[in-house]
Amino acid sequence: MSVKAYQRKLDVENGRVELSHGAGGRAMAQLISGLFHQAFGNEWLAGSNDQSAFDVTAGRMVMTTDGYVISPLFFPGGNIGSLAVHGTINDIAMSGARPLYLSASFIIEEGFRFSDLKTIAESMGAAACAAGVYIIAGDTKVVERGKADGLFISMTGIGLVADGLDLSADKAKVGDRVLLSGSLGDHGVAIMSKRQNVAFQTEIVSDSAALHSLAAAMVAAGGGGIRVMRDPTRGRARCGSQ
Repeated sequence: MSVKAYQRKLDVENGRVELSHGAGGRAMAQLISGLFHQAFGNEWLAGSNDQSAFDVTAGRMVMTTDGYVISPLFFPGGNIGSLAVHGTINDIAMSGARPLYLSASFIIEEGFRFSDLKTIAESMGAAACAAGVYIIAGDTKVVERGKADGLFISMTGIGLVADGLDLSADKAKVGDRVLLSGSLGDHGVAIMSKRQNVAFQTEIVSDSAALHSLAAAMVAAGGGGIRVMRDPTRGRARCGSQ
């Protein structure tokens, strides 16, 4: 790509991702500032560093990481971007922790539409904002056409859990009660219906959602009786308790 092309404004409506957008040069900087910073903008990203520093309060740190390689990228009730945010937040929340910050890594296939990438990034920003969580770091790589299924996202989350709270799968015991916050399988069926072109009389919508507020309320009301929590379908929680 020529220098003039680098200097042109990102054509979000009609443009496509090129290999140069993941090469660490001007095109990559243009993509990050013109698209991702617009969608995730916050004081940590504004420094344009390769890392972000943040203050923490008393408590124990919780960290998780997950990869998202879903097909199709868009489905009823969300897309790979909102799913990545919700899934990572929920992995943090299931420990009883309060999610604080997220880091996102993008593996983008050459030729991917900027307009689709913008929609996905904006849904990530909106999901994070709604949850009161910030995406403060990230990475972008572009692979040759045919080397990825459009877009892969890897996300890491960090949160704080109060001293004395220790929820873990190895604490489950025979006889524990299992509580479900809703129906199971909505997300999986929503994905399958689009992937396999299966029609239902009623459209099945993914239940992808951030569950940290629900988890916090359960912990507060549990009186120390909750042993383990899990997020089996991204938007529905279950817990085992005495």
